[in-house]
Parts: sequence; C-alpha cells; structure tokens
Amino acid sequence: MISMGPLAAIGAGLAVIGAGIGIGKIGGSAMEAIARQPEATAKIQTAMIIAAALVEGVALFAVVVSLLVASN
Repeated sequence: MISMGPLAAIGAGLAVIGAGIGIGKIGGSAMEAIARQPEATAKIQTAMIIAAALVEGVALFAVVVSLLVASN
C-alpha cells in the first residue's frame, strides 16, 4: 500500500501557500481601495478582515484534512 504521508504533507503545504497568496491579495486590494477612497476605510477593513478569516478557515480545514489522511 502507498504511504499517504508525503502526499498529505504536500497538500498541507499547498493549502498554506494558497492561503498566504489569497490573504496577500486581499490585503493588497484593500490598500488600493483605501488609497482611492479614504473615507471608506472602516468598511473596507471590515470586509478585508472577514474575507481573510474565511480564507484562513478554509486553509486550516485543508491542513486538518491532510493531517487526518496522513494518520490513516
């Protein structure tokens, strides 16, 4: 039987890299939006934090699933 450990580690790594890229894009876009409309800073920051939390939650779920696959 093939060991799933290395594949699970690669999957967890890809999930973390994807989350990092996603959160980076969210932050960059928020900074551009704030630069264009400084009066909307509070609304933009709120939306940015919610979106980043959702991306991070999905990444955490992916890492947990990868670890569970590796343990079986």
